[in-house]
Amino acid sequence: MIAPPDRTPLPREFFDRPVLEVAPDLLGRILVRTTPDGPIALRLTEVEAYDGPNDPGSHAYRGRTARNGVMFGPPGHVYVYFTYGMWFCMNLVCGPEGKASAVLLRAGEIVEGAELARKRRLSARNDKELAKGPARLATALDVGRDLDGTDACASRDTPLRILTGTAIAPDQVRNGPRTGVAGDGGVHPWRFWIANDPTVSPYRAHVPRRRSS
Repeated sequence: MIAPPDRTPLPREFFDRPVLEVAPDLLGRILVRTTPDGPIALRLTEVEAYDGPNDPGSHAYRGRTARNGVMFGPPGHVYVYFTYGMWFCMNLVCGPEGKASAVLLRAGEIVEGAELARKRRLSARNDKELAKGPARLATALDVGRDLDGTDACASRDTPLRILTGTAIAPDQVRNGPRTGVAGDGGVHPWRFWIANDPTVSPYRAHVPRRRSS
């Protein structure tokens, strides 16, 4: 008999570690989004680590700004950003306060509230695609910039919580290059995913955007 996932909130100490320890350890954990229509729960299947000043691919590589301030801590909070003028993406902040690092939530399996996620992801061909990619994940969970800074370790009265779930065995964790990251930041094998999970997004190398003539 398989034990049900642990619904205990992850403690802040879980996130107060180096980002490359936290990222693979997030696989199998449960993210709960509380909405006015009911909860949506997602099992994390793919993540990507960003190591602040040590990482040219990180939003915090060149220091603190109004946009990335949440990345500087405290750990266990949600960093939400807007990209390509269309999409939101969400991260979980980790490491000691004052040292910016975060884990991008790239994909997951909706395990509760799929009917609510479907209303937001009308283009998904099936439930495996509801949160297959970071923008799709944020859309399915109704995550916008207004949730930037949310404490995901709080046990109650919070729109986003991260629960213990069921950690993935190390031999089922895979890693490889980050998706769509250019330059020196693209060489790090800091994307982590659950082997053979159908909700994991496909790898895509960075393609420079064409400039209009």
